[in-house]
Amino acid sequence: MSGTRGGFPGEKRTDRLIHEHIHDPYRNRKKLKEPACCSQCAAILENGRWHWGDRPEGANEELCPACRRINDRCPAGKLNLSGDFLKEHRDEVIGLAQREERKEKGEHPLHRIINIEEGNTRVEITTTDIHLPRRIGGALHKAYGGDLDFHYKEETYFIRVNWKR
Repeated sequence: MSGTRGGFPGEKRTDRLIHEHIHDPYRNRKKLKEPACCSQCAAILENGRWHWGDRPEGANEELCPACRRINDRCPAGKLNLSGDFLKEHRDEVIGLAQREERKEKGEHPLHRIINIEEGNTRVEITTTDIHLPRRIGGALHKAYGGDLDFHYKEETYFIRVNWKR
């Protein structure tokens, strides 16, 4: 049995794990005709990337993945904020989150906040991508300390970030 991994000589191994591709239902399945301009936010698609800029002449009208997520209220990320510190510094914490979004969105038009929902003891921020909640959570942790954890499920393209102080 040398040279095989538990099978017969010459037998092809079939017990390997199957790794599925990341499944983002808002990712375009087919290549869009470029240049394109989002009819809602005016982001531009050129050379396979969305960016901000002047609308190219003859650009096709397309709805970008971020605007589709916003319209459907289907977030790719959720950031849960809680704790006594949040109660006392709510405006400051939300302001930091919004500044981080502006910085991120400036370079990546598809990375946006969908909604900020405030409760008595918590704030929930939903986003159009998986990177922004982690960036905001990291900025909160760096600025104010506290406990930060995140849970990412690759097969569902969704991240949940929790920050508490």
